[in-house]
Amino acid sequence: AYKRFSELLPKEERENACSARVPKSRILTLPELRANPFQHRICRVFSTSYDGDDSMSFEDFLDMLSVFSDSATSDIKSHYAFRIFDFDDDGTLDRKDLEKLVNCLTGQGEESRLSNAEMEQLIQNILEESDIDKDGTINLPEFQHVVSRSPDF
Repeated sequence: AYKRFSELLPKEERENACSARVPKSRILTLPELRANPFQHRICRVFSTSYDGDDSMSFEDFLDMLSVFSDSATSDIKSHYAFRIFDFDDDGTLDRKDLEKLVNCLTGQGEESRLSNAEMEQLIQNILEESDIDKDGTINLPEFQHVVSRSPDF
């Protein structure tokens, strides 16, 4: 992990990789993130940058790798998936978060975009399946409950 992290830095910064921050633009060159529709959210969630530039320290990088490793528990994975899908960072998945989630998964192209009616029906189905307390949003425990019933997660 340290080798991969340091290779993302310019040569002159590699000696001090433990104290360096890798810019988001370099993190996004990783093959694992390059084609991921949530690449920007992943950087946002794992970055501890005070500047809001989504750069990563070595510790941030390790956290990200550990969550995406096969050995991470489903609780850890679902916790971070929830944070990645919570686009407005308000602690719930509301209709706007779900719409952005669906758009990320289906692509932004004209041919793959859902109609307004299809989007509304899909969001309604997601909420009916997941919103246990019927407050119109999905909180972390509700999300984890749904995920626990999905062996592929």
